[in-house]
Amino acid sequence: MMSASPPLLRAAKICKTYRMPDHIGRLVLDHLDFTLGEGEIVAILGKSGSGKSTFLRILAGLIPSSEGIVEYRGKAVTEPAHGVAMVFQSFALFPWLTVLGNVELGLEAQGFTAAERRRRAVEAIDLIGLDGFENAYPKELSGGMRQRVGFARALVVNPDILLLDEPFSALDVLTAETLRNDLLDLWSESRIPTKGILMVSHNIEEAVEMADRILIFGSDPGRINAEIPISMVRPRAWESQQFRQIVDQVYTLLTTAPGHGRRGAKPEPIGLGYRLPDAAVQQLTGLIDRLTEPPFEGRADLPHLADEESLSVDELFPLIEALHLLGFAHVSGGDIELTAAGRHYANEDMQSRKQIFADAVLKHVPLAAHIRRVLDERHDHRAPAARFLRELEDHLSEEEAERVFDTLINWGRHAEIFAYDYDDEVLSLENF
Repeated sequence: MMSASPPLLRAAKICKTYRMPDHIGRLVLDHLDFTLGEGEIVAILGKSGSGKSTFLRILAGLIPSSEGIVEYRGKAVTEPAHGVAMVFQSFALFPWLTVLGNVELGLEAQGFTAAERRRRAVEAIDLIGLDGFENAYPKELSGGMRQRVGFARALVVNPDILLLDEPFSALDVLTAETLRNDLLDLWSESRIPTKGILMVSHNIEEAVEMADRILIFGSDPGRINAEIPISMVRPRAWESQQFRQIVDQVYTLLTTAPGHGRRGAKPEPIGLGYRLPDAAVQQLTGLIDRLTEPPFEGRADLPHLADEESLSVDELFPLIEALHLLGFAHVSGGDIELTAAGRHYANEDMQSRKQIFADAVLKHVPLAAHIRRVLDERHDHRAPAARFLRELEDHLSEEEAERVFDTLINWGRHAEIFAYDYDDEVLSLENF
């Protein structure tokens, strides 16, 4: 009996740890197992910072994993594989090269003759709908056209596997929809040789429209928390009941940690190095106020809320995470509902809101309580920001520590928990 052929792509026990000078390693990905079979489109969804793009780059052979193996058609991937191509979010075009030059570049690296490079590049450009623009430079193209160049550059090498890292997120809604539909047409009509597609997305509807399976990533560290198979035939109508049910299921899984989500459950205790969501006070206040208004009246279905407020997942999720963390809202089953504290906040004037917010931050955010305690204990009630940044860097990268610190400064200054002098980079008590 003949053994079954290996999957297109297989990853086993993938871990990624980033080492920081003088600090212990920071685990970004934790024992991920994944296979991509022929004829599959798989999408990865997860909160910002969950390691989605890092995982994609490991699969592409662009960066090594710390542990685990990646195999392409049964062979270990230790460098970029010839059968795997990637399309990036940021276009990544060389501005001094024409469309034709940018598309030919990958073929040149593989040693094709000039004549063969030209023939294949022109075919790829025609396929992706850019014929007539071969001699144009990136600066002459719209965002959608530049991303088409990125797709042509990936497809020109006839890849078995196409890895897409949020390829539509930098485009406007209509341009993204057109490009998605064009790619799905090429796929369904077998006009491209690609046998499997793995895409990272921040758009839930986009993932449900395109994918045969959706992987839900958890964060800190990144893990595959759930998998959703999608059996709907294409094209998929966004307004159909089945489509909306899957969207609701995704929202529920993205906002519920494994083993949690009971109504009324208290948030788990967090530590000093907790990765605070990137949410400004003004946005949080605006969302609370919006939730109190019709049609929500204090409770909202997350897909409906995102649609009403024109918020992407990366914009909405930090806000609802912050409201949940501070005790102003409860998130469960794909819905968000203001708590008694959230409704109380919504009904008060500006000064009372500041005090309520201050109490919530000091109660629920250990870093804020720690900073306030240090300032209270010092005789001059002052402390350098560098002291707290060093403590954060025991848990986070330098860049992430600065982002978390900036978020807390926004919260703390608004609540008058402390003052901050950006010129001197010194924290102090508000009244000293």
